[in-house]
Amino acid sequence: MGAWQSIDDLIVQRRILPAMQAIRQAEGCSLQQAIDVFAERYELLRRTRADDFKVSRDKYWRGVYT
Repeated sequence: MGAWQSIDDLIVQRRILPAMQAIRQAEGCSLQQAIDVFAERYELLRRTRADDFKVSRDKYWRGVYT
């Protein structure tokens, strides 16, 4: 399983902090860049794997502050 498959699974499972850490490691980027990559990847996954998400968009981001 590739790094991005693992990261995608973390995003779908709402494991936001581990996903951010994995993105930073995979891309060698800053936290702000990882947030941007996460947001883009999240939107892609919402379109392509919508059924895999267990919570709505509103609930997904509840309690997350950037």
